[in-house]
Amino acid sequence: MFYWVMKNVLVGPWLRLAFRPWTKGVENVPSSGPAILASNHLAVIDSFVLPLVLDRQVQFLGKSDYFTGGGVRGRLVAGFMRGVGTIPVDRAGGKASEAALRTGLRVLDEGDLFGIYPEGTRSPDGRLYRGKTGVARLALESGAPVVPVAMVGTDVAQPLGRAVPKPMPIGIVIGEPLDFSRYRGMEHDRFVLRSVADEIMYAIMRLSEQEYVDVYAATMKARLAAGRKVDEEG
Repeated sequence: MFYWVMKNVLVGPWLRLAFRPWTKGVENVPSSGPAILASNHLAVIDSFVLPLVLDRQVQFLGKSDYFTGGGVRGRLVAGFMRGVGTIPVDRAGGKASEAALRTGLRVLDEGDLFGIYPEGTRSPDGRLYRGKTGVARLALESGAPVVPVAMVGTDVAQPLGRAVPKPMPIGIVIGEPLDFSRYRGMEHDRFVLRSVADEIMYAIMRLSEQEYVDVYAATMKARLAAGRKVDEEG
């Protein structure tokens, strides 16, 4: 109920007015049953804009920090995150990815939509980066179809470091579902996982028309940060 109120009464109308989202391929999202929405990740607002154009609720993972803040602001942020369907997950430590996987499997087992960003973090420069194999494990263990999604223009509306996005049209392009049932039972084969993840990223690349970089986004962010540090010290 709270999700419906947030989407249709409190927050959604303002987001629609600010971003006037245009869409292509929304009919590719299954009308019922579990599905994985695998999207590129350009800005924080990706998780808020995508649900606006779907009839069904989609759940994303969010840092547990969003739910533990103190004071009035902390409670408001936590309430907003829960209201839009964000699931808190502790991303610290070696078991973080396993916890995220189990959470995703639970959502899919309940017949719902689960949103995931295979790159693992926002793109540092608008290009599309190598996908992590977690999305492949999720697909093979759940048996759910993977629906590729491309967010268009969210990085322009909200570049890295900008807290409040600027109003402008934003696009969402959704591709046909990908079926990986041929690999069922092979979720522990790292070569199969890599192949499935790459196929998903290729589908996203075709939709988004982004330049693809065969490096993890987190690795590129670390390189860029190191370069800035060298420049500052020099």
